[in-house]
Amino acid sequence: MGWIIALIVGGVAGWLASLVMNRDASMGIFWNIVVGCVGSVIGNLIANQFGIAGSVKEFSIVGLIVAFLGAVVLLAIVNFVQRGRVR
Repeated sequence: MGWIIALIVGGVAGWLASLVMNRDASMGIFWNIVVGCVGSVIGNLIANQFGIAGSVKEFSIVGLIVAFLGAVVLLAIVNFVQRGRVR
C-alpha cells in the first residue's frame, strides 16, 4: 500500500514541479510520476542535511513539499543539460 501512495504523491509532486518549470506540455503522466519519485529521493537527500525528514510512503505535507522541491531541482538539472543554461 505504501508504494501506491508513493506513486500518487510522486505524480502530484512531479506535475506541480513541471508546472513551475514550464515543462508540463512536454511531459505525460508517466514522466510526472518518474520525476516526482526521483525528485523525492533528491529532496530527501537535501532535506536530511537540514534535519528535515519527509517521506512519501505515508502522505504528509512535509513529504509532499520535499518531493516537490526535489522534483524542481531535478527539472532544473534536466533543463540545464538539455539547453546548456537555466532559464
